[in-house]
Amino acid sequence: MTDTLNSETARAAFVNAMSAAVTGVTIVTTNGPGGRLGRTISAMASVSADPPMLLVCVNRRSPLELAIRANGVFGVSVLGEHQADLSDAFAGRSQSTTPFAFAARHWDTDAAGVPLLAGAAACFACRVESAIEAGTHTVFIGSVLETDHSNASPLAYTGRTYARPLPLAA
Repeated sequence: MTDTLNSETARAAFVNAMSAAVTGVTIVTTNGPGGRLGRTISAMASVSADPPMLLVCVNRRSPLELAIRANGVFGVSVLGEHQADLSDAFAGRSQSTTPFAFAARHWDTDAAGVPLLAGAAACFACRVESAIEAGTHTVFIGSVLETDHSNASPLAYTGRTYARPLPLAA
């Protein structure tokens, strides 16, 4: 184990260790008076099934953080393995698609007008219940208002690359 490290060394060690984790890939969106925005986010998790709630972690330097606060709603589109290019676009690192552009794909909207990606593995429309500041991020906890899912295999991220989950052999 590593002993206490200075902050830059600790950050690098943490990021390297986290690259061993497998995460889902999502695009978190919002729409309303604070604007229509979306960003690729890997920090999303279920909070509760009764009532249905989930959380997303958004960097406070991102314009998405302010927009979610202003709009009070957000959507989560869990990307399918066929949507890695869209993940790159909403992470701002696409070589072929305009960064952060909704025009790249078809988006459905929930009752509040939040964009949800058509053809995603799963989608959740949420109302913000609480926002907690933690480190460089805001943890938004949302009550799930609507859900949808498809048969698409979800896109995963590990080892600084995209991956596809494989079923365990029976």
